[in-house]
Amino acid sequence: MLHLDTLQIFYRYSDWANEEILRAAASLTEESLDRSFDMGRGSLRKTLLHLHAGEDVWLHRWQGFTETPWPDETEKATVETIHARFRATWLQRSRFMATLKAADAENMVAYRDSKGSLFKATLGDMMVQAIVHSTHHRAQAVNMIRRLGGAVVEVDYMMWVRQPAETVVRPA
Repeated sequence: MLHLDTLQIFYRYSDWANEEILRAAASLTEESLDRSFDMGRGSLRKTLLHLHAGEDVWLHRWQGFTETPWPDETEKATVETIHARFRATWLQRSRFMATLKAADAENMVAYRDSKGSLFKATLGDMMVQAIVHSTHHRAQAVNMIRRLGGAVVEVDYMMWVRQPAETVVRPA
């Protein structure tokens, strides 16, 4: 059984990691955002747009909304615009998750993918998919930022949770 408390932790981590990537991407030139790569969606801008689109689309699927066409990943949205979209999706997700009870993670949810095919999965599994999808594309974005000469981005989970050793209480 998937636990909502654990999923919440991973979403807080995911939001932090996305913030780190967006901060690093914001320091790059508009031209570099569109540099061609043989990974991700083909450029950093398109990968960031896809990363957001995935989080937004999965949120709508969880809520049982009718599938809309996959968002346009070719637009020239600025990092600031993409960041604002992330913040709006994060707020909607937080509000939705606040309404859930532990047993809701086991509820079956039917949804259509972007090709119109009908599927069903537990809400918890759908929530895990959104986390895994984001993790995959964040790794691509980090690699692109590094290749573009941007700031070094460390988004490993332990970077988020670890603390300096002197603040850790040691057992007696």
